[in-house]
Amino acid sequence: MSFEQFRAPWWQPGGHVQTIWASLCARYQAKGALPQPWRRERWDTPDGDFIDVDFSSHAVAANAPTLVLFHGLEGSSSSHYAKATALACAQRCWRLAVPHFRGCSGEPNRLLRAYHSGDVDEVDWILRRLQQGASGDLLAMGISLGGNSLARWAGVQQQAAAQLIQGAAVVCAPLDLVAGGISLGRGLNRWIYTPMFMRTLVPKALGKWQQSPGAFDKAALLRARTLHAFDDVFTAPVHGFKNADDYWTRASAKPLLKQVAVPLLLLNALNDPFVPAHSLPTVSDVSASVQLWQPPHGGHAGFASGAWPAHVQAMSQAVTQWLAQWVTAPQHNKER
Repeated sequence: MSFEQFRAPWWQPGGHVQTIWASLCARYQAKGALPQPWRRERWDTPDGDFIDVDFSSHAVAANAPTLVLFHGLEGSSSSHYAKATALACAQRCWRLAVPHFRGCSGEPNRLLRAYHSGDVDEVDWILRRLQQGASGDLLAMGISLGGNSLARWAGVQQQAAAQLIQGAAVVCAPLDLVAGGISLGRGLNRWIYTPMFMRTLVPKALGKWQQSPGAFDKAALLRARTLHAFDDVFTAPVHGFKNADDYWTRASAKPLLKQVAVPLLLLNALNDPFVPAHSLPTVSDVSASVQLWQPPHGGHAGFASGAWPAHVQAMSQAVTQWLAQWVTAPQHNKER
């Protein structure tokens, strides 16, 4: 069965269960060893800030490709999908790099700015710096927010993207941020997922206010109960947008998908509670370089499978297999 027909175990009914179970209960691996510890590097950014990049420490092949994984909103190298991808890369003897968006590595960044869904300049700088130190091909993968940023970068860069990376995969990205934002602000989503994000987003923003008093409306931030309200008072003004609606519209990757010139996989489950199925791109919305996988099950970055308590290896295995077809550099032996 191809991954386009992926189905969750019978005891995981619906997108909510598939999303939450994968994040909280599923194992990272179907069998074998757990991921090895990360090796962290701190990089100074051109604007005087820093990001932390975690590298896998498993054995790799000489001239092995490097897979760059851009995490989702408030994600990190500790996210279940990052650990599952580390195992998939270990099995292929690929390097894996997980750059943390600013403020997501466990330590506040220096500047007022944080990160956002359309931050293509940050993605471009990270990829170019990683290319400089890569001995083999460079591949990219983005989950949710990181996936929208990566897809938008590919659309903005067009042919230039193919000179930097061999291929990219975007998983569960809200490519239409307006539709995704509206969905997260309604029904069960507002009560299940929004508070989870706000528990970390609001304290981080309050820390920014302490750094730069008066930079935004603190009282409005404390009143915010939805991601729209949070983006309206913090994300948008801090990052150069007029308001949340302007940010969601301008940062969405979907309008740029016809411009993509690098091989790009877009994987979205049709029952993703974060991303309405009606907002997903169709063949008419994308270029010939883009492949669409839209399985019926998976939830949001879930895709748990196997016997109880299930594991989350299936998606990482399928995506790295798809990316492997674009690897050009020969690989010899193994090195650390």
